[in-house]
Amino acid sequence: MVKISVTDTSGASRDIDAEAGLSLMENIRNNDFDDLAAICGGCCSCCTCHVYVADGWMDKLPCREDDEQYLLEDSPHYKGDSSRLSCQIEVDEGMDGLKVTIAPES
Repeated sequence: MVKISVTDTSGASRDIDAEAGLSLMENIRNNDFDDLAAICGGCCSCCTCHVYVADGWMDKLPCREDDEQYLLEDSPHYKGDSSRLSCQIEVDEGMDGLKVTIAPES
């Protein structure tokens, strides 16, 4: 398992055991974080799985595709390079120690 630290919208942090091969969104939802809506279920069409990635991790994650970038730029909570859609990040063993914060819902 891959340890990932998730901070919810209230500021509470908890480490989860994430399963490699699943999306970050699926792992967060599977660990009972109710403030990650993920309405579209991972289709990259709603921006309700928006997270902020901690400094030092962006270069270790897959690059954003255009669809993800467009959705993020339309979010009032967009924070440039640290903003990602968790449905677009497949967890792998190299992400052990990753830290993310769930963005406020738009």
